[in-house]
Parts: sequence; C-alpha cells; structure tokens
Amino acid sequence: MTDNSTRLDHVVLWVRDPVASAGFYEGAMGLEPIGVAEFTDGRTSFPSVRLNEETIFDLAPQTLAARMDVVPGAAGSAGHPVNHVCLSLTCEDFDSLRARLEERAVPLSEFTHDASGARGKAKRSFYFRDPDGNVFEARHYD
Repeated sequence: MTDNSTRLDHVVLWVRDPVASAGFYEGAMGLEPIGVAEFTDGRTSFPSVRLNEETIFDLAPQTLAARMDVVPGAAGSAGHPVNHVCLSLTCEDFDSLRARLEERAVPLSEFTHDASGARGKAKRSFYFRDPDGNVFEARHYD
C-alpha cells in the first residue's frame, strides 16, 4: 500500500434525526459519538461519529442542505446522496459489526467474496443501510 499525505478527513451523511443517527452509529456500528450534547443544546449545526483516529462522519440534518449548497456551478448539490461508503475492518471487527446489525434486525445483503478495493481483493463484504437510507459496505481483507 502506498503511504502518502492525502487522507480522508470526513464524510457528510444527510440524516433526518442526527441524535437518533448518532445512537445507531454508536450502538449498531460501535462508533464514538462526538458533539451530540452540543447539537442538542444548539451550540453546533450537527454531531459526528468517529470512524477512526483520522476520519469522522458528520451527521448533517437534511434541513441544513440549503445552507451548505456552496459549490459554484452546482446549485442543488447539497443533500445529494452518494452510492455507498465502504468500511475496511479486521476480520474480527467485521464479524462483530455483522452480529450487532443482525441483533438490531438491520437488513443485510449476502456476502460477496474477492471484491476489488483499495487494498486488493477483500475476503468478504456485505451491504446495509442506516436508518436514513445511507448505504454502507463492510469488508475485510485478512
């Protein structure tokens, strides 16, 4: 793998209820919530959840989209969903995530095998949605 200075800092996910979404990401995915109290108190525009030490997901309320429509020449682009976000996990974390999602009756795809990605071919992967319809792929390479 190539080591360079470019890193993924954050992904903005559009959600209906940021507090409920933070609860889903904490409970079902094991991610650390950030700024939920500050959002609830009105001191910040949205909370986040920590994916790893370098990357967070911002849980932006859909009502914020109009204020974030800032890309020149791309009116109406704020609030537009992405196809999916792929999470690379260890085999143990992958199995733990799937178990937590199953416990919460989150619909899951079947496993796929040997899908190509940033680190080569993944042993297994599956897809699921959060409560707002954001699609995630979870995979492991080891």
